[in-house]
Amino acid sequence: MIHPTAIIGSGAEIGEGVRIGPYSVIEDDVQIGSNTEIGPHVQIADGARIGESCRIFAGAVLSTVPQDLKFEGEKTSLHIGDRTVIRECVTLNRGTKASGKTVVGSDCLIMAYVHAGHDCVIGNHVIIANSVQFGGHCQVEDYAVVGGLAGIHQFVRIGRYAMVGGISRASLDVPPFVMAGGHEKFRFEGLNIVGLKRRGFSSAQLDRIRAIYRILFQSGMLLGNALDKVLTDCEESPERDEILAFFDTSSARRKYIRPYNS
Repeated sequence: MIHPTAIIGSGAEIGEGVRIGPYSVIEDDVQIGSNTEIGPHVQIADGARIGESCRIFAGAVLSTVPQDLKFEGEKTSLHIGDRTVIRECVTLNRGTKASGKTVVGSDCLIMAYVHAGHDCVIGNHVIIANSVQFGGHCQVEDYAVVGGLAGIHQFVRIGRYAMVGGISRASLDVPPFVMAGGHEKFRFEGLNIVGLKRRGFSSAQLDRIRAIYRILFQSGMLLGNALDKVLTDCEESPERDEILAFFDTSSARRKYIRPYNS
């Protein structure tokens, strides 16, 4: 199950049924859950905590030190959940003292050449297409999709079920359930209707979400006033509460996307 050319640190904890391909390097302070498959020429550095039944393809480099001038060698980690697929040449840096860890959830697909910087938090069931680049401290919530070649500015937050278009320059927060895209101007481009339907959202749920974003992005109101109107005029629902919470808790360092015609 472990190729004879692989180098495994004496302190590494390797679960049952793990496969490790030729010329891969697993450092000492590493934990790998059962039935995970690691391809050839993979480096997994100290601090990695990898779940069960993951697949890590050739050339991936995981849990190496952050590319951050403030990093001073503190002990930090990279956590990856169960059943996540990490394709060729992905690089995931471990955290800094800011949060102590970088996190990728379960059931994710991280395609080739993706980079996620220090202290990023990527949720469950997230799909990240080829060559997406995340700065440090980004947050990607469950079921989000990020299109290929997108650049995600540090501290940007992408809400649940949102979709970021390919080749986007994402410098603004993206609230739940919407599509956003653009290189020169990164903008709101409507609801992620196809993605929401695929995930089982009903017509009634879609209507509620649509009504909320009409107020937020098409009423011409200031954001604070629009949020108050959503709270008073839109019926209580999990979708309404999630959208309001996103705008209430999103990073103060970033602004929000705006409609494509603003």
